[in-house]
Amino acid sequence: MKLEISRRFWIISTAIVVLFTLVFLGQNLLHALSLKRDIARLEEEQEQYQERILRDSTLVEQLRHDDYLEEFAREQFGMQRKDEEVFIIK
Repeated sequence: MKLEISRRFWIISTAIVVLFTLVFLGQNLLHALSLKRDIARLEEEQEQYQERILRDSTLVEQLRHDDYLEEFAREQFGMQRKDEEVFIIK
């Protein structure tokens, strides 16, 4: 006795396999796109932090000199010597 599998069965089974493949491919594609966005955002943050590190390291190097340290304290914190008057003009 030979089993006969109809053409309809093969069409339906092929359609099911294709449907599952498309669903899983779609999910993987969405996940890949999400990861690409995250990577791009993190690389942008990395560039910003590297620029900030460069600025801060430059500032630290400049603050090692007393002349710039005094200037920085006056500008940023409004410090002054005891015998001087400071006028802030905006």
